[in-house]
Amino acid sequence: MHELALKLQPPYLLFIGDIDTQVYAKTALGIMQWCPERVAGQLRFPDNALDLGVPDMNIAQAIEAGIKSLVIGVAPVGGTVDSRWTETMIAAAKQGLDIISGLHLRLEEIPELANAAQETGAQLVNVRVPPKQLPIGNGVKRTGRRVLMVGTDCAVGKKYTALALTQSLRALNIDADFRATGQTGIMIAGSGIPIDSVVSDFVSGAAEIISPDNHPQHWDVIEGQGSLFNPSFAGVSLGLLHGSQPDALVVCHDATRKVIDSCPHIPVPDIRSCIDWHIQAAKQTNPLAACVGISVNTSGLPIAEREPYKQQLSKEVGLPCIDSVIDGCDLIAKQLLKQYPVGSQDHA
Repeated sequence: MHELALKLQPPYLLFIGDIDTQVYAKTALGIMQWCPERVAGQLRFPDNALDLGVPDMNIAQAIEAGIKSLVIGVAPVGGTVDSRWTETMIAAAKQGLDIISGLHLRLEEIPELANAAQETGAQLVNVRVPPKQLPIGNGVKRTGRRVLMVGTDCAVGKKYTALALTQSLRALNIDADFRATGQTGIMIAGSGIPIDSVVSDFVSGAAEIISPDNHPQHWDVIEGQGSLFNPSFAGVSLGLLHGSQPDALVVCHDATRKVIDSCPHIPVPDIRSCIDWHIQAAKQTNPLAACVGISVNTSGLPIAEREPYKQQLSKEVGLPCIDSVIDGCDLIAKQLLKQYPVGSQDHA
């Protein structure tokens, strides 16, 4: 049995340092969106205009406020860690604060930080480190039900859609759990596996572990990663798709994106092709897989165009189309239960 739960101690001080764009601060923003009750403050460097809407604090003020953990809420451009970041983490560890990080860099690799943590007993929590000795996938059918977020590309709202869908299902008194596969989702859920850090042979096995056997009417709502249409990250997407054995799929899309993010010479696929490709691949481990809705990020469209866009797309594919941030996922939750009624064992 693999232990997927992490020991994350709130309240949090969210570190954003000198990162002043939302794209690179998505971890901090995600935590603020989905578990604001755990956050007591933010630590940003002077002249950083990005504001999470919580009090600014330094390490001394955080200790006085009873904060337990410094959460690295940002990703550095190029993957390198600025010396000021390191100094801040060391100062926090010296005061006994846990350091929670989703960086590819392991915190223990910073000697002075490791020494400070050892002296005070502070935890160094590397969220992006997968469990050891993961198995390969076996494709054996598991009990319970699963819905997986997939996408036309990367960074199109799969995590937000999964969280919103979990919320909608629970509001309908459906037993549902969000299953995290990325560092921000893991910080929100407190458990999961960072799929992008798993050796490729074991991705489908990791996906099986994330969503184990459960009672027949339980839904696992699984955060997707990458895209089958993105040559840079399709491998992790296919492994997650096969290992998840999804009964249902939700396709996520950015309304204004025209080309694949990391491969601008490749156009983004149309929604119907995306549905068909994913269903065909999903049937390898679940012959009854079906799509139940479309989640579109419409933030780049003029406000007046958003609703007509969703309505037209819904008409084209014959499924509900929502923006999970603006609308929530109630329509997709109802479609899911329509196609998989409570009490039934198979796809309706």
